Amino acid sequence: MKPSFLLVVLQLCFALSILAQEKCDVTFGKVSPRDFDLSREKMDTAANAVVIADIGKSSFDGNLKGGFSIIFKRQLRIKIRNKNGLDAASFEIPLYQSEGNKEEEFGNLKASTYNLENGSVIETKLENSQVFEERRSKNWVVKKITMPAVREGSIIEVVYTVYSDFLFNLHSWEFQGKYPKLWSEYEVNIPEYFTYVTLAQGYTPYYIRDESRQLGAFKIMVQDAIGGYDAQSVTGTVNSTHWVMKNVPALKKEAFATTLDNYISKLEFQLSEIKYPNSMPRSVMTTWSDVGEELMNSEYFGAQLHLNNNWLGDEMKTIVAGSKSSLEQMKRIYAYVRDNFTCTSSSGKYLTTNSLKTVFKNRSGNVADLNLLLTAMLLYQGFNAYPVLLSTRSHGYTNKIYPVLDKFNYVVTCVKTSNNQLFLDASNPLLGFGKLDEECYNGHARILVKKNLLPVYFEADSLREEKFTTVFIEMDETGKIKGHVNSTPGYYESMNLRRAIKKNGSEEFEKRIKSNYGPDWQIDAIGVDLVDSLDEPLDLHYELVLNNSADIVYINPLLTGGLKNNPFISAERTYPVEMPHAFDELHVFNMEIPQSYEINELPNSMKVSFNGGQGGFEYQITQDDNLIQMKARIYFNRVNFQPEEYQSLRDFFSHVIKKESEQIVLKRKKSL
Repeated sequence: MKPSFLLVVLQLCFALSILAQEKCDVTFGKVSPRDFDLSREKMDTAANAVVIADIGKSSFDGNLKGGFSIIFKRQLRIKIRNKNGLDAASFEIPLYQSEGNKEEEFGNLKASTYNLENGSVIETKLENSQVFEERRSKNWVVKKITMPAVREGSIIEVVYTVYSDFLFNLHSWEFQGKYPKLWSEYEVNIPEYFTYVTLAQGYTPYYIRDESRQLGAFKIMVQDAIGGYDAQSVTGTVNSTHWVMKNVPALKKEAFATTLDNYISKLEFQLSEIKYPNSMPRSVMTTWSDVGEELMNSEYFGAQLHLNNNWLGDEMKTIVAGSKSSLEQMKRIYAYVRDNFTCTSSSGKYLTTNSLKTVFKNRSGNVADLNLLLTAMLLYQGFNAYPVLLSTRSHGYTNKIYPVLDKFNYVVTCVKTSNNQLFLDASNPLLGFGKLDEECYNGHARILVKKNLLPVYFEADSLREEKFTTVFIEMDETGKIKGHVNSTPGYYESMNLRRAIKKNGSEEFEKRIKSNYGPDWQIDAIGVDLVDSLDEPLDLHYELVLNNSADIVYINPLLTGGLKNNPFISAERTYPVEMPHAFDELHVFNMEIPQSYEINELPNSMKVSFNGGQGGFEYQITQDDNLIQMKARIYFNRVNFQPEEYQSLRDFFSHVIKKESEQIVLKRKKSL
C-alpha cells in the first residue's frame, strides 16, 4: 500500500528537523585514539592535511565604553596526514588597531598537539612564550602561532577569542581553504540595533543554513561625571544566522584562474546602519560619491591633481616641444613618464608620499605615484585626464555595489577626447600607448570624475590576441629538409617576449627557440624585428634544416607550436574558467616533397565547434601533386566559463591536442 501524502510530508519534516539539529561530533579538548582514524570520512585521500572541524561564533555584548563589543570565538581541529601538510600547524590571527592605539584583544587561547604513541594519546600544550606578535601595518598586528611537537599523523587543536570594539569589523568566515574541511560552521548573533550587509560567495552549497530570533539582554557600562560607572540594561531582538558546510573540498589553483580569493566559499559583512533605542537611524555605509569626494580631497590621492603645479612648467615645454597634434602631445607625455621613471611596486592605490613633486624629483614611485603623476601632467597640458581605481586579476574582484576600497590595488589614467577615451599605464616600461596589461582586465573599476567614482569595466573578452605563423619547408632527393618560419605573436605574447629579451639577452632567447625543436634540427638566421616598437607585435623569423637520410620521414605540420598538453588537468572543477583574453591563432604549413618520396600517411581534416561558435578548431590538409598544405586555426571569442561547462571545454582541448599531434609520414620510393 502506498503511504499517504500526509505521512510523506511528516517523514520529510522529521528528516529536515534532524538535519537542522545536527551538530559537529567533535568534543574539543578530548582526543581519543579513534579520532586519528579518518578512513570513515568522505575526503580527498591525497590531501596532506585535513581540517576535521572549524567552528566560529560572533556575538555582541555591552562594554565599559557605553557601547557594544563583538566577541569572536573559534575552535579548530586539524589532522596532519604527511610532512607536506606541516604548514597547517602554523597560524596567523590578524588584530585591528586604530590610529589612537585602540586595538582588538586576543585571549582565552588553548592550543595542543596530540600524537598517538603505542596506542596512547600524548598531549603537548602550546606555551604562551611560543606565541609571537608581528606588526604588518599601522592598522594591523598579527599573532603568529606554530604548534609544538607536530609530525605526520598529529592532531592539533586551537581555541581562542577576539574581543573587538570595532563594529565595522564583524569577523568574516572562510568555509573553504587550502585543505579539505570535514565540518565548517559559523554562527552570527546580531542585536536589532545593527544592520549588516552579508556578502556571500563560492560554489559549495550549505549543508545547513537557518535563521532564528530571540530576546537578548545587554549590560552597558556608562562612565559618570566623577569617573565611576553606571550599569544600564537594554533588551532587544537578536537575529541569529547559522551556516554549515560539510565535506568541503580543498580549493586548488588550476589553469585559467584569476585568484582563488574570487572562488573560495566565504562570508563577509559590511556594517550598514546603527539604530539605538529612542534615536534616529544612522547610516554607516558610505556611497560611491562619498568615497569619490574623500579621494579627491585626499593629499594621498586627488588633492594635488588640480593644483597649479607650476613646477612642471619648464619640463612640460621640453616634453611637448614640436608636437604637431594633441594626440602627439599625449603620446610624448606618456612616453616621458614610462621611459624615465622606475616603478618600485606594481601594487598601490595611494601616493607613497604626499607630494607629486617629490615623485617627479626622485624619478620613481609605486604604480599609483607614477600614474597620478601622469594624470597631473596631462591635466597641466589641458587634457581631460582622470585617475582610475581598479583591482588586478591576481588581487581579486571588486564589489560593484558597496564601496570597499580595500578591494582595489591599482591606479591607471583615463584621458577623454571628443570622441574617445584612452586608458594609460606608465608604470610598465613595455606597454604601448593606449594599452593596459592583461592583469588590469578584471571587470568592475571606478573612474574619479568631479568628486564622484563612476563605474567603468575592463572585460577580458574585449581583448583579442591574434597570432599568425607560416612555415614553408622543402625536401631534396636525399631527404634533407630546409625551411623558413615566420611568426607574428599577439600583442601580449610579444610583450612577454620583449621582457624575456630585455632580461636575459638575445642569445638566451635564441636558445629558447632552438629548445622547441629536437637535437636533429639546425636553427639559423634567427631574427626578431620591432623589438623597440612597443605599440606593435613582434615579427620573428628563422631558417631550419634537418639532415635526414632515413627511408621513412615523420613531420608534424605544427612543428613550431600547437598544444602539447591539456591545460585542464582535473577531472572536475568547482569554480569558473577565466581566460585572460579571447584569441585567434592561425598556423599555415606548406611542404614540397621530392619525386623520390611518396606520402604514406596524411592526417584527415577536421572541424570542431565549441558551444555554437563561441570557440572552434579547424584543421584542413590537402595534397596537390608534390605539395602538401595545411591550415590549423583555433579560436575563442568568449573567455569565462562556468563549472558546469568545464567538461565540454576539457573534451574540446583533448580533441585539439590529439589532432595536432598527428604526423605526415613520407616513405622513400623503391627504385625500379
